[in-house]
Parts: sequence; C-alpha cells; structure tokens
Amino acid sequence: LKGEKPANSFQPDGKDVSAFSNRLCRAHANCYENLPLFAAVILLALVMGRNGITDPLALWFLGARVAQSVAHLVSTDNRVVLLRFTFFLLQWLILAYWVFRLLTSA
Repeated sequence: LKGEKPANSFQPDGKDVSAFSNRLCRAHANCYENLPLFAAVILLALVMGRNGITDPLALWFLGARVAQSVAHLVSTDNRVVLLRFTFFLLQWLILAYWVFRLLTSA
C-alpha cells in the first residue's frame, strides 16, 4: 500500500516478513491445525443430539483459543509461551472432557 514493494514480491516461505507478521501467520495456521478435531467433536455431539454436553464449556473453549492466539502475537518471551501453552492445554482438556462425556452418555 505504501509502494515500497510490489504486491507480488513476497517469498513463499515467509522469510521476508517482520517477526510480528511471522507470528501472525503461525497463529493463523495454528487455528487451522486444531480445527478438524474441534469440528469432529462438535459434529459428533450434534449428530448424537448431545450438544448439551458441549454448550456449557463452548465459550471457555473459544476464550482459550482467542487467548492462545493473542499470546502468540504478543511475545515470544518464555513466560508468554508457557501461558500460551496453558491456553492450548485448556482447549485439549475441554475436548477430552467432551469426548469422554459423549462416549459415556447413554
């Protein structure tokens, strides 16, 4: 937009972008990497007619997802990376709980 570089002058591997842009790309890719498992669990709950199992923690899951992405963008400091992992772990614990409840519900 500033006319500093032509629009088609980027490197496909992303090595010519700023550190923030690199973190932004990684945070975006991370969202897509985790989407299939989340979608599978939610679709399973809907097909089983058990979305009442996922509803109470859905906003917690979303909040942890957003917080993980924000932490990814903010810093690469070790403490922030550990905080980011905490948000990631919370998502996996919620998914595991949902799967357990879906498989054990009658």
